Amino acid sequence: MKRKAGVLAALAALCLLTGCASLLEREYSTVEPHSSTFWESEAAGTLRAESYQDVVNDVLLLIGQHTESATIRLYNFTDDMTVAETLEQATTEIQQETPMGAYAVEYITSTSRSQRGYYEISVQISYRRTEQQVQAVVNATSTEALPSLLDAALEAGQSELAVRIGYWREEEDPALVESVVAQTREKHGLTESPAWTVTYYPASGPVGLIEFVWGSGDAEK
Repeated sequence: MKRKAGVLAALAALCLLTGCASLLEREYSTVEPHSSTFWESEAAGTLRAESYQDVVNDVLLLIGQHTESATIRLYNFTDDMTVAETLEQATTEIQQETPMGAYAVEYITSTSRSQRGYYEISVQISYRRTEQQVQAVVNATSTEALPSLLDAALEAGQSELAVRIGYWREEEDPALVESVVAQTREKHGLTESPAWTVTYYPASGPVGLIEFVWGSGDAEK
């Protein structure tokens, strides 16, 4: 049993290092694509939800795959008004309070239709980031990983880097990020180049994703 637990722990650590951590924030469930919990077994490409939190998780799963349109079957809801309020609240939360929603999404629209035993929801997502940008987001446990991540991005010739932060310390991390940027620019001889743009997502509340943007000329140096 101990050996099995050790193997599972090692696999989990490897998963985090390779960037395959779940896209779902905070208390949201960890899911795998086509998990029976989130996907309808008899309807290919159709998600299911039985609660408000399921709706949020479903849409975040779609965002992680840069899906532009999808269908969600919503169970356990009894009237049109409750469904409409749930969809409005969920999409607002995703865009304003979740890191990936705030970073990647321009807007979300949805329509619902009552079916026998469930509501069929059609979701449309417009993105402010490309699929390549969404897939390129790197996961880090904390801001301590930023120096090595920025070094690697510059050495690879990138002009931007987006990092999801698992643990954000409001009292310490803003100053640390500024220090890391300054030290990285100095290390790579970029102190005379234009200032980098650093953006935090979401705009209010705990930071969950940091975007660094610099000129393509910086990346070539």
